[in-house]
Amino acid sequence: MFKKLQRRFIMITMGSLGLVVFVLLGSINIVNYYEMDRKINGAIEILSENQGEFPKYKKATEIVSEQKFGFEMNPETQFQTRYFVVKVNKDNTVKETDTKHVAAVTPQDAEGYANKVLASNKRSGHQDIYKYSVVSEPYGYMIIFVDYRIQLQEVTVFLLSSCVVALLTLILVFIFVAVFSKKVINPIIESVEKQKQFITDAGHEIKTPLAIISANADVLEMTSGKNEWITSIRNQTNRLDKLVKNLLMLSKMNEDNLKMVFSEFDLSGVVLEAAFPFEIIAEKENKKLTIDIQPGLKYHGDEGSIHQLVSTLVDNAMKYSNDGGIIKISLSQVKKGIKIEVYNTTDDIDKENLDKLFDRFYRTDSSRSRETGGYGIGLSIAKSIVETHHGKISVKSEDGKSICFTVLI
Repeated sequence: MFKKLQRRFIMITMGSLGLVVFVLLGSINIVNYYEMDRKINGAIEILSENQGEFPKYKKATEIVSEQKFGFEMNPETQFQTRYFVVKVNKDNTVKETDTKHVAAVTPQDAEGYANKVLASNKRSGHQDIYKYSVVSEPYGYMIIFVDYRIQLQEVTVFLLSSCVVALLTLILVFIFVAVFSKKVINPIIESVEKQKQFITDAGHEIKTPLAIISANADVLEMTSGKNEWITSIRNQTNRLDKLVKNLLMLSKMNEDNLKMVFSEFDLSGVVLEAAFPFEIIAEKENKKLTIDIQPGLKYHGDEGSIHQLVSTLVDNAMKYSNDGGIIKISLSQVKKGIKIEVYNTTDDIDKENLDKLFDRFYRTDSSRSRETGGYGIGLSIAKSIVETHHGKISVKSEDGKSICFTVLI
């Protein structure tokens, strides 16, 4: 049990931390790339406003003085920025090329880039490692290309570095969590273990007085004859004995100490066998019970536990269905496995608290539960059986007048 809780604790901690790191890392790198793109656009804008040349520094500061995070001029800007300009006539013929600010591009190369841009009919975009912008001029167009390879390398290096740092951080945190999780979980484990040990000890201690009370009731019945008081004692003793057995079973399930024998069996037959005895009860209580079972379904699991699961769900439906109500039991093959559904009509039900039905000792109507003999623990056992078989159990009420339990195994 400790290992299971420790794994769950580590998974939740590392999953939450991983999600936070992923969001933080992604946000930082997106902002970094966005700022790089803004600076390049700022350079292109200044070049477009000055006929493809950077103005003197003082004039540039006046132009960009209101920009806080965009491209800003400095005395070295015109020497640091690699760019070239192609001026094109209205008939798309090249009028002039300016490649003196870049070493890797010849005038012929510049014309080739310009022709590609003109053919794309786009006003801005990327060509290889150059970002371009088409500016309308009286004679035609001026196409400005800015080399952003250095900025792209910086963004890439920052991305890789941040990913490596984040990965190393997660590894270190994982090691620390794995080492110290035992100390964190120990108090919880001790508390849970004490609760379970109490249930186990109390259950075994209660068994002896129950047996004595039951035996005394038998003696009284033999000496004084059967009467309502002895019958009441016997009924309450049986009820308490069943409750103790259910508590011990639930405790063993949670501790993974309940021995289950998994084998392939006829699930259709088991479900029918568990549901069939309730037909007589339904008839006596003037309720309609419908059983719809797909024949020939096989399943690999613990046959006794599945029988108890179906019996518990049908018994719950019988107890809490309204007078003259309808109970439906169905078994069918679906894409995700095998589906068991137990449906029953009922009185008004609180749809917001349906998930609490699987909590121990939770009952929507305690007075009615006492009348029907419910303990508020049967559905907890049903849920434990389903989870032991790695399945899922859910409950829903579409109209507030009926309830349906669905098991997928």
